[in-house]
Formats: sequence, C-alpha cells, structure tokens
Amino acid sequence: MLAAQIIAVVIFVAMFLLIVSEKVPRHFTTLGCGLLMLIVVFGICMRSSEAVMETLNLKSFADPNFWILSEGAEEESSGINWATIIFIFGMMVMVEGMAKAGFFRWLCLGIAKLVKYKTSSIFLTFMLMSFVLAMFIDSITVILFLAAVTIELSQLLKFSPVPMIIAEIFCANLGGSATMCGDPPNIIIGTALNYTFADFVVNTGLIAVIALVFVVVYFYLVFRKEITKDTTKGMKIAYPDPKEAITSKKYFAISCVIFAVAVIMLVTHAQTGLTVATIGIIVTAMTLITSWRGAWKLLKKVDYETLLFFLGLFVVVGGLEQTGVLEIIAGFIAKVSGDNVMLMIAIVLWISAVASAFVDNIPFAATMIPIIKALSTTMGVDLSVLSWTLAMGTDIGGSATPIGASANVVGIAAAAKSGHMIGWGKYCKYAAPATIIVIGISMAIIYVRYF
Repeated sequence: MLAAQIIAVVIFVAMFLLIVSEKVPRHFTTLGCGLLMLIVVFGICMRSSEAVMETLNLKSFADPNFWILSEGAEEESSGINWATIIFIFGMMVMVEGMAKAGFFRWLCLGIAKLVKYKTSSIFLTFMLMSFVLAMFIDSITVILFLAAVTIELSQLLKFSPVPMIIAEIFCANLGGSATMCGDPPNIIIGTALNYTFADFVVNTGLIAVIALVFVVVYFYLVFRKEITKDTTKGMKIAYPDPKEAITSKKYFAISCVIFAVAVIMLVTHAQTGLTVATIGIIVTAMTLITSWRGAWKLLKKVDYETLLFFLGLFVVVGGLEQTGVLEIIAGFIAKVSGDNVMLMIAIVLWISAVASAFVDNIPFAATMIPIIKALSTTMGVDLSVLSWTLAMGTDIGGSATPIGASANVVGIAAAAKSGHMIGWGKYCKYAAPATIIVIGISMAIIYVRYF
C-alpha cells in the first residue's frame, strides 16, 4: 500500500503542475493522470478491481436515489460524481439557449438604459448584476457576456472598462459562493455531502451577501476617480436599443421560462426529492425540445472539455481516497490544530483560499472533501461548518490572482482583445485586498455563528 500511496501522490502532484503550467490542455492532463491511476495504482500496485469500480461509480445510475432522493437517504459520493457532471451539462445547454436568444446582452443593455448610461451607476449595477446572475449561472458565462457589453459601453461612453471588469469578475466569484449551483466547487460539495440549495443560501449565501456590501464600497472607493469622470459632456451619443439584442421574441420568452423552471426546481429540490442530476436532465430536455431545429447546434457549443476535465479529476482524487492518502492529510491537519476547532477552521479556510489563488479551485475542492469528512469524524467537528468553510475558501480565494478562477481568465482575455491589458500587478493590486477582506469577514461570521 505504501508504493500505491507514493505513486498516487506523484500522479496527483504531476496533474496539478501540468494544470498550472497550461502547456497541456487540462482535460488531457486529468484524463491521462486518471488513466494512470486506474492502471498503475489500482491495477498493478493494489490489484483491486473493487477500487476501480468504486472510483468509476457506474452503479450510481442504477440507484433510484441518484434520480429522486427518498427521505433519509444519501446520494453516492465516492469516485466520479456523475450528478455534478450531468447537472453542469444541463446548465451549459440551458445557458447556450439563453445566449442564442440574446437574453444576456438584452439584460445588460436594459440595465444600462435604466440608469441613464451614467458610468458610476453602471459600475454599481453591473457589480450587483454579476453577483446575482452568478448565483444561478456559471460565472464564466456571466463574465463572458458582462465583459463584452462593458467594453461596448466603454467605447460608447469613453471610459476605461478595466476597473469595471475587475469588479465584475470579483462579484461573479462572490455570487457563485452564495448558492449550490453558483460555482463548480459548491456543486461538488453539495452533491458529495448531500446539501440542498437552501443549505447553501442560509450559510454561504448569508456570508456572501454581507461581504458584498463591503466589496461594493471597496471597489467604489478605489476606482471612484476613474468611474466618476464625465467624459461625454457635450457629445451626442446614439445609445443602443436593448430590444435589438433579442434575436427571437418567441425563443427569448421560452428561454426565460426554462430558466425560471430551473431556479424553482433548484430552490425546492429538498422538498420534491429531485436530485441535481434529474434537474440537469429536465433542463436539457426542455431546452433541446423547444429548440428542436437548433438542438444540434446547441449541443455542439457545450464545453465538453470541461466535462472531461471533471471525469479525469474525480478518478485522480478517487485514487488518493482509495489509497488512504487523504486520511493521512486529515490526520496531519488534526494534529497541527490539536483540540482547537477554531484553529482548524482557520487552517482549512486560509489554506483553501491561498491554494485556490494559484491552482484551479475545482480539483482542490474535490480533494478536500474527503479530508474534511475525515476531520469531522476524528475530531467530532460539525461537517457542515467545515463544508461552508471550504466553500468560501475555494470560491473566494480564486479571485485573488488572474489565474485563480476560470472567470478571471475569461474577463482578462476579453479586455485584452479590446486593447486593454490587465497584468498581474494591476489585477492583484485591487483583487487581492478584496479577497483578504472577504476571507476575513467569512472567518469572523463562521466564528460568531457556529461557535
């Protein structure tokens, strides 16, 4: 078993280094490392077909609780988290349908018109919109459309889009921390540990809303000179009509209904018993059926590379779990913190935040889940408290650097295409302090509320 543990750690570290280097597409990295884990660790070292089957977790599809959770039952969380993959696929299909109808551009332009195209008002409302949209839609999609409209408005109103894009990125990551479906780490934590949408809202959601107040004030103060300039005085401007963004009124209405149904199912899934896997299937079916002629085009636009990335990632993390490596790490954290639960919370929160600032927060969250489960068992700490701590650390820590979260990369790339470069220095100068503020607020709220 020692050989299996060493090789599993080597494969895991190699995977992380390759992901950070970005020299190999990350889905090739995780799939290759996952295959090595199955063949070398499970096959050659452990000679365990049981470990292979538990990690692939194909039996979960035959479990009725995978689709509709009966009272008192728990979802399968070992190995590949198929519920996470199916749900993310469904949301990707739905978002592509909404984008095709022009929903996001219409919303952005509509809000800009509502605040009479005042730069400072757009700055504040776009931060709030980024937060709210990211609670239900992947933050990458939110930033993709927000950044595009921000750049369009900046050219029209003659202001620099950089401050607004940085603030939007941060608020999208913060909004994603508020709900179970907002950020991939939360989806993984929720499905693995059987938490509901409401569980996240009343725990991480409360922290996120409180932190949002401080974040909005912070960004307004640091960027106030740039966003309060009146650069359009005396100019005649032809403002874009939000209605022109809608490509099809019929499909626009249908997309809004599907989105509303998805939100309702997520909010009520604890009462209905519908799992996120079932919700993902329903959302996919509704979107494809209502756009049957364009269904194939929607399916082709789905980010399959991200889904393959998740598959390989879950296999690699399953290798660490099967070989007992994660239990060793949990034991080390428990030994360092001793009997001090508050110290343990601080360790989990700040390590999650710092690590997520430099490496992808998705694999880090998936790796930490078995660790916090072991800590809960051995130290008698409430698992839910460790879960909210992990969620806030991974979700917010990724905001600190340009590579910490996918939304950061997308937003910075959009700005660069329009000729506005956002380097490490400029980004970290504003985002890193905001990250420290939110992590500090999170720790204070967790201490006050749960201890």
